[in-house]
Amino acid sequence: MTINRQKIEENNRVVLKENERIDDLQRNHYRIIQDPERFCFGMDAVLLSGFAKAKEGDNVLDLGTGTGIIPILMEAKTRATHFTGLEIQSESADMAARSVKLNHLEEKIEIVTGDIKEAVSLFGAASFDVVTCNPPYMTEHHGLTNPKAPKAIARHELLCTLEDVISQAARLLKPGGNFYLVHRPFRLADIIVLLRQYKMEPKRMKMVYPFINKEPNMVLIEANRGGRARMSVEKPLIVYREPGVYTDEIYDIYGY
Repeated sequence: MTINRQKIEENNRVVLKENERIDDLQRNHYRIIQDPERFCFGMDAVLLSGFAKAKEGDNVLDLGTGTGIIPILMEAKTRATHFTGLEIQSESADMAARSVKLNHLEEKIEIVTGDIKEAVSLFGAASFDVVTCNPPYMTEHHGLTNPKAPKAIARHELLCTLEDVISQAARLLKPGGNFYLVHRPFRLADIIVLLRQYKMEPKRMKMVYPFINKEPNMVLIEANRGGRARMSVEKPLIVYREPGVYTDEIYDIYGY
């Protein structure tokens, strides 16, 4: 749902830039600023925010936060003490920071502009209880007419690789901390190998299917730094009951 631009600006003193809009997140009356010309969050980010767990006292980091959707939704869904979103694209980081301000969450969420590959240098090793990431999925660069475009950076491994994400997450987590990732099933073998390479043991996995009779198109994974070898595979999540109609579980995750 798109919110009236003038009313929001007057009430919250948050300035919208060209092409930007404000969308209702259906949680705690929270809203988010987005620019369709750059990149808008998708269902994968929403599902990750529902799959990830954080308890009271936890310090949470979201790698490649984009417009800040995951920290904002997790602030609404969990009792974690503080959230940080790291984003390399300054325009997206600026949008995320203004969304934080729009929702009066400055004391709970901080947006930092920086490179995932330098996250440990920015924050220090073993600084977080929980790390989340909705990374670029695609490894190949062919077909990209503009590799510097925001949407290309969000979708393709142009500025960081899966190994960059997992290696940094492993060092950023405290011993026993949890890493939450959403990705594509075709990368599952790579994900498991890299998690174990960096001493993060996969503990939970959930496959996401668009329809009950289709192949999965997303996978949600929880890994524990230094955990013992045992993983549970949760019941699958079906997105649509029929074309255009979500299942009850999806409506619950979205908060409708």
